[in-house]
Amino acid sequence: MSDVYAVILAGGSGSRLWPLSRQHLPKQFLSLEGDTSLLQTTINRLIPLVSASNVLIVTQESHAKGEAYHALLPYQTLFEPIACNTAPAIALAAAYLMKEGADPIMVVLPADHIIKDETHFHVHLQTAIETAKNGKLITFGIRPTRPDIGFGYIKAQRGNSPDTYEVERFTEKPDNATAEHFLREGNYYWNSGMFVWRASAILTEIQQHLPAVYQVIQNIVAASKTGLSFQQAVEKHFAAMPSISIDYGVLEKSNRVALIPCDIGWNDVGSWHAVHEIAVKDESNNALQGNVIALGCQNTLIRAKKRLVAAIGLENLCIIETADAVLISKNDQTQRVREVVDILQQQGATEHINHTKVNRPWGSYTVLEEDPEGFKLKRIEVAPGARLSLQSHAHRSEHWVVVSGTATVTNGEDIITVHKNQSTYIPIGAKHRLENRGSEPLHIVEIQVGEYLGEDDIQRFEDNYGR
Repeated sequence: MSDVYAVILAGGSGSRLWPLSRQHLPKQFLSLEGDTSLLQTTINRLIPLVSASNVLIVTQESHAKGEAYHALLPYQTLFEPIACNTAPAIALAAAYLMKEGADPIMVVLPADHIIKDETHFHVHLQTAIETAKNGKLITFGIRPTRPDIGFGYIKAQRGNSPDTYEVERFTEKPDNATAEHFLREGNYYWNSGMFVWRASAILTEIQQHLPAVYQVIQNIVAASKTGLSFQQAVEKHFAAMPSISIDYGVLEKSNRVALIPCDIGWNDVGSWHAVHEIAVKDESNNALQGNVIALGCQNTLIRAKKRLVAAIGLENLCIIETADAVLISKNDQTQRVREVVDILQQQGATEHINHTKVNRPWGSYTVLEEDPEGFKLKRIEVAPGARLSLQSHAHRSEHWVVVSGTATVTNGEDIITVHKNQSTYIPIGAKHRLENRGSEPLHIVEIQVGEYLGEDDIQRFEDNYGR
């Protein structure tokens, strides 16, 4: 279906799944089941109806040039310079898809949801696509299974069509008593955040209900016709964009919205309790992953990323272990994880930003030890054929020891080859580059010494990845 595009919203922070999800590697780029990331799983389930060449991902530039570089590489991408909620992201995607005069159907999906019943999802998606051709704005409503205060609700009634319902009203996340009332009354659906519409239809509604957003979009489109690329025009004008959700800004006000009620095994994976719900469990309702020993435990989620986790006699708990943090929470308190992230941010900590192992377009680095006295120890892996940027540091020197592979090192005016069990020294201020010209991964141990060892102490002179 050449006139159908998937617009995947992948700019979220995923803070409710800390400590596995981090600011620079949020949950949409992680695999919670098997080896496939939530983003790739979302794309894979669309492929029967949408070709891979018609996938457009809207995300943050820091993801695209950092940890998610390889995950995004096969697809069309738009980068938001700042996070501004869903309405600007969707408006941006619609304008981008229409810039050459086309008016495709947009299937708008968050990158981080799980759908177990893909067969029925495809049936509903086909219905939504056909309905959207007539100018309707289609939203997918999930039949609620419990009074959940973590979701917005939509009240809808059966209309003239047996497949789509007429929307009466939207309700933001309610309190528990209201959610229970909705469940008893019926005709209320969880707002899934999944939508289908023509690009022109949503832009028309944005023009009517969000004129400030529409004006910024018009400025971007105009700038893209004066010699700038569309992305360059975004970078020039996006700072003026208001921050608002598509639900609050448009759908609650529009008279063109229709709802398709769904029972498709949907889960927004918005908490560790939700992860426990979808996970494979043992006879005691425990979901265990990694190096875990659980004795006499019931209804627990325990995930070990690096170390052994041994649990005895625990009930109704989530325990998440990573190399630099451990989360322990009651199952019914996991929505409060975001509060932990807020405190870490207030404290100026880094455990919510990066893992100790950080992926880069050229490979990865792992922080093994960092001391406030002025040294940092890293393990660096450079993929075959890859190289780091030509760079310098104002506050630190670096000592490199090759432990496997062969390194080509630019150090000032010199280019040298460093073999296994050999080392070299990069002084403060020297222009330098690390490169792997071999066919096997290159591993080195790096010792940094200096008065400041932050990752932002870097001046790039040349880079293969546009950073």
